Amino acid sequence: MLRSYTNAINKQRNRTGKLFREATKAQCINCPNGITPSFYNTNVGNLINIVDSERQYPQICFEYIHQNPVNAGLVRSETDWEYSSALDFAGKRNGKLVNKVVAGQYLNISTASL
Repeated sequence: MLRSYTNAINKQRNRTGKLFREATKAQCINCPNGITPSFYNTNVGNLINIVDSERQYPQICFEYIHQNPVNAGLVRSETDWEYSSALDFAGKRNGKLVNKVVAGQYLNISTASL
């Protein structure tokens, strides 16, 4: 994905070269324990073997984003990071930037708890 994005931006701006620093990397966020999911071939191309991927992927992204400050060692808990919507979803803040009802439609979150 980074290569395609870089090529598109370079083409748009009529330039060449790297767009990101050397330390930038792509990471599979829905690979359990760092193990790449299995793929299978179909008549429409290769697909990832994930159960209910339409629901699973948004949930994984949601959790990944909220865990970033914890994984970076900036805070001990995702709700300790004041710039995160984790506070809103935990009921510790009633922010206006998060539409919890819409998020509940995509995530494994009960809308009754929102």
